[in-house]
Amino acid sequence: MSQEKKRCPWVDTSKEDYVAYHDNEWGVATRDDKTIFEFLVLESAQAGLSWYTILKKRDNYRQAFAEFDVKKVAKFDELDVERLMNDAGIVRNRRKIEAAINNAQRFLEVQAEFGQFSNYIWGFVNHQTIDHHIETAADYPVTTPESDALAKDMKKRGFKFLGSTTLYAHMQATGLVNDHSIDCFCRH
Repeated sequence: MSQEKKRCPWVDTSKEDYVAYHDNEWGVATRDDKTIFEFLVLESAQAGLSWYTILKKRDNYRQAFAEFDVKKVAKFDELDVERLMNDAGIVRNRRKIEAAINNAQRFLEVQAEFGQFSNYIWGFVNHQTIDHHIETAADYPVTTPESDALAKDMKKRGFKFLGSTTLYAHMQATGLVNDHSIDCFCRH
């Protein structure tokens, strides 16, 4: 089934969960703050690892991080950090765990300022998806001027573990950019 449709060159079609992620989620434009927060947590956890590693742990992350309820995560304390450090279902990196909690607190500050976090983040792409014309795996950018500007602003606001490369991956995942290859059936 996964072999009959043309997909982006990065998709390992031998992994049905990866195919499902590509086909149903990756690049779908969202303005839902809960989804945006979920991907910020997951993308920052992924730094230095493969996305598939995090994708396999996603359900564990949902459970460990209060179903990605940003208000609950923002209130996590040192006991929660220790609980998460002992959770074999997630990446047990103290700095990444502490960053997720910090980022939840910063996320709430941005929500208070902009009404919704999505109003803030979509502003970096003028509130419309940027279409890239990807033909081969080599055509995928690692960063863009937009991800650079977003990273710089988020760093100034106190976010952690969210550099330009990580935020570009977030922009791809949440549809701020359309990086489906030109021959991928999901492109449109």
